[in-house]
Amino acid sequence: MKTILAAYPGVLKGTGCSILSALQDLPSPPWPALRSKMEKHLQVISVLQWVISFLAMGPAGTVLLIYMFCTDLWVIAAMYTAWLIFDWNTPKQGGRRSSWVRNWTMWTYFRDYFPIRLIKTHNLLPSRNYIFGYHPHGIFSFGAFCNFGTEATGFSKKFPGIKPSLATLAGNFRMPVFRDYLMSGGICPVNRNAIDYLLSQNGTGNAVVIVVGGAAESLNCAPGMNSVTLNNRKGFVRLALQQGSDLVPVYSFGENDVYKQLIFDERTWWRLAQKRLQKIIGFAPCLFHGCGFFSSDSWGMVPYNKPITTIVGEPITVPKIEQPLQDMVDLYHAMYINSLTSLFDKYKTRFGLKESDILHIQ
Repeated sequence: MKTILAAYPGVLKGTGCSILSALQDLPSPPWPALRSKMEKHLQVISVLQWVISFLAMGPAGTVLLIYMFCTDLWVIAAMYTAWLIFDWNTPKQGGRRSSWVRNWTMWTYFRDYFPIRLIKTHNLLPSRNYIFGYHPHGIFSFGAFCNFGTEATGFSKKFPGIKPSLATLAGNFRMPVFRDYLMSGGICPVNRNAIDYLLSQNGTGNAVVIVVGGAAESLNCAPGMNSVTLNNRKGFVRLALQQGSDLVPVYSFGENDVYKQLIFDERTWWRLAQKRLQKIIGFAPCLFHGCGFFSSDSWGMVPYNKPITTIVGEPITVPKIEQPLQDMVDLYHAMYINSLTSLFDKYKTRFGLKESDILHIQ
């Protein structure tokens, strides 16, 4: 044995290096690539399920409930209807928030698809209540939902002691099943009774998130547009004064970039039809498209994976005035616009915009 080793002294000496070299030359296993591809599909599925749920869960649940009354399952339908009647006012009385639902792993895939980030600029006191004004609306307000309707971006860790409630169309809470899905995320109706309850009868540390521009703003959203509907939106300011709740401007860079929309001229009958339908059904029937499920080169309902960065600005301290005069409402509305504009100007160059870009307020 000694004779053999003596005859080949370099074999043993270089064994470690030779093995490492051989291992480096081996083809890498396919698992990382497969895992990355699987995660991408899970991200797409998580986003698509929310889009489909928002568009179809309510109507589908209503049709299913009516159909069940015509089958042998009518007893189940009757029991659920009785529960629906009994539970009718719950959305207006703080809802039924579920920490378990807000922390679903699915929402992290939702977050990572775009990706979505939440940036805190100032501390918020748990001893105060707040009204967040969210801008812009976009098509589906993905940033608002992910940041305030889930814990995917860590809202509760960034703002300890603050409980967010994203406000959406009250009509969504009249639809079976979908209403419960929304409430589990801490989402509430955007009406006076629901918001008054949260800001006056639910203690402190509440933050009601209102997408101020609403359906009208969604008709003007498109990639590259920095426009918000705000000049004549003063109801949220009046409400803040009546409740003594501080105003917090919130701007999401990239919210308008995830879908492409066909925007009609104000003088066309298509635009008039959109506005008329908006008044009747409560939301704007936008003509938009994203990409396909399997390819970003095709058209479909899947949004484009463009980054969305949500900046929560500095709170504006608001006094409590039960019957504020219009001059006082106008004053705080102007302060809010100035604060939102300053927030946009401070962060715009960090998220792909030019120094010359301005925020258009309509």
